[in-house]
Amino acid sequence: MANIPFLLVLIIVPFVLIGMSSAQLTSNFYNSSCPNVLSVIKTTVNSAIATESRMGASLLRLHFHDCFVNASYLTNFPYSGCDASVLLDDTSSFTGEKTANPNSGSIRGFDVIDTIKTQVESSCAGIVSCADILTVAARDSLGGPSWTVLLGRRDSTTASLSTANSDIPAPTLNLSSLISSFSNKGFNSREMVALSGSHTIGQARCTTFRDRLYNETDINATFATSLKSNCPQSGSDNNISPLDTTSPTTFDNVYYKNLRIQKGLLHSDQQLSSGGSTDSIVNTYSSNSATFFTDFANAMVKMGNLSPLTGTNGQIRKNCRKTN
Repeated sequence: MANIPFLLVLIIVPFVLIGMSSAQLTSNFYNSSCPNVLSVIKTTVNSAIATESRMGASLLRLHFHDCFVNASYLTNFPYSGCDASVLLDDTSSFTGEKTANPNSGSIRGFDVIDTIKTQVESSCAGIVSCADILTVAARDSLGGPSWTVLLGRRDSTTASLSTANSDIPAPTLNLSSLISSFSNKGFNSREMVALSGSHTIGQARCTTFRDRLYNETDINATFATSLKSNCPQSGSDNNISPLDTTSPTTFDNVYYKNLRIQKGLLHSDQQLSSGGSTDSIVNTYSSNSATFFTDFANAMVKMGNLSPLTGTNGQIRKNCRKTN
């Protein structure tokens, strides 16, 4: 590289390292070592959602909150993006991510992952990582767009409460902060808006949208009034309301249609359609669900491949809640 200008080196090297990292993930990673793993995951996820329709959104959120913590353009062992660190319980040597502000009292789906892991271990002991199980489970939880999940991630041996607090975007962020937060992980504005479309399913706690109901003006008045009985000005912090009140358990593009008429539940949701740079993307997705599905799937693949632990880094946990 002696004859390559320094600036060009700075541009090239990160992409070389990203390629080296994600190239170790393959769609057929378990074809020989655990051929039934994908069907086991899908069957268990379908059963969990049949029991509780909200579980699909919970598994998707669990994956997102796993991947966004410590993810970067470069592999930064022992930390990485989708490494199942969110599944770890606290130990004497570290405080995990389950009690971080974005997760405490709201993150869920651990029992479903435990069930999958137990079934997989019974036939393929020590082969399939918790990180891969969670990544596939998130894909299978939607009932909407699908994509090929590259496999071969390994599990972290630690977790970080402080990084979970700093890395996961808050529901109070303005558009510029949202763009910056996602840009720090390598996502452009369009990918950020596409990933935000996951809010077409799931629920949010009153404490995350109370200020919007009572203090913001860019909210449909009838919509706000309909939510206030379940989310009073004080108390009832953990009461939940659908992020998409029109079709709360269906993965579709109605979330974006709602944003265009000021029916975004969270402040961060409505910021995507607030007269700013992302309005045109919201408009595109609201009128073309196929484009949204395609962009969402591509962004999910990209998120799942952020700085994974592969090769001999990390481990294959026997129990997703604790290291070996």
